[in-house]
Amino acid sequence: MTAPSRDELVGRAHELGRVFATRAERHDREASFPYDDFADLRDAGFLGVCVPTEYGGLGADFATYARVSEALGHHAPATALAFNMHCVTMMLTGQIGGSLDWDDAARAMLDDRRRRLYTGVIERCEVHAQPFSEGILTGATVGYATVAQPVEGGYRVTGKKIFASLSEAATWHNVVAVVPGEQRVRFLGVHREAEGLRIEGEWDPVGMRATLSRDLVLSDVFVPAEQEWLPPDGFNQAAHRWPHFYLTLSFTYLGLIGGVLDATAAYLRSSGRHTNPVKQQAWAEMQIAHERAQALMYRVVDEAGVDPTPVQVRRAWTAMVTVMETAPQVASTALRICGGRSLLKPQVLERMYRDARCGSTMLPWAVDVCLERLGRYGLVDDEAPPA
Repeated sequence: MTAPSRDELVGRAHELGRVFATRAERHDREASFPYDDFADLRDAGFLGVCVPTEYGGLGADFATYARVSEALGHHAPATALAFNMHCVTMMLTGQIGGSLDWDDAARAMLDDRRRRLYTGVIERCEVHAQPFSEGILTGATVGYATVAQPVEGGYRVTGKKIFASLSEAATWHNVVAVVPGEQRVRFLGVHREAEGLRIEGEWDPVGMRATLSRDLVLSDVFVPAEQEWLPPDGFNQAAHRWPHFYLTLSFTYLGLIGGVLDATAAYLRSSGRHTNPVKQQAWAEMQIAHERAQALMYRVVDEAGVDPTPVQVRRAWTAMVTVMETAPQVASTALRICGGRSLLKPQVLERMYRDARCGSTMLPWAVDVCLERLGRYGLVDDEAPPA
């Protein structure tokens, strides 16, 4: 099977996104999960957008997925952000996992896990979530309190994940956990029907409400060995040798910026304010901010790969900060120049402004984390620290 071209996949994503946009206000108002959007993604074959073609997927690589996610985020940011959790698992086990170093036994294990995981996605339309956050520390491979105790046939897993997107919609919750006495982080698939798994907490956030990111609690959950999706050293290798995968949240926000521009232009024209020189000046500044963020992000994703240089990692942190800070700035400017009525529900700019405010806090590459690392790079640290 030949993979569709990048332009074709991005075009399909925009088509889907335009449909999703007609439902976004309702899902935001209700804080309800967009099952209808995911059904459309399924029917379009997009659950396999990042699944390699040899397993029946569409074969999008990291740089192509960045554009696909951007296109979806342009129209329905919350749906795009939730869908990202599914796609990152596909990339971790696919392009990223395939570029890491394995001995023969580990390579055979990865091949077996790929077959199991991708068969479920392509043939049974299974959806994967990837709840990492615990609210403890911000390191990529440190600070996890979720424990995977080895037992016969697998692990017993106990812990709690916060902001678990797709909490009630996913077939699989792919969690990271540590084995007592080890430094390695395990990447384990917990089925939604597993005994000891429960979903807790209210979900009434400011923005990205349709992600349905409640708390995931695991109490002595048995995870069979064949549901360890990466070889034991796989997640640590990915975090240290393929750190660009932590950028994926920002692709949605880059798309959101483009969506804000479209909504702003439409509002100004329909209200007759588009000829006002003050509005035009702000509109020009919004376009410049968008182009600046997009150009930097495209450069970063196009150079992403295994074992980036310290300069490339630094540039990735810079892109993350740029996108996550530009989104709320552009959305705020949009509200200012469109006027008070743009603040009223169900105006799309009101919703996108709230969505835009959420990005800077998202771990592990939250804006504060990236700024701390950028502040040390070249002054205190001779080389970029691990991701």
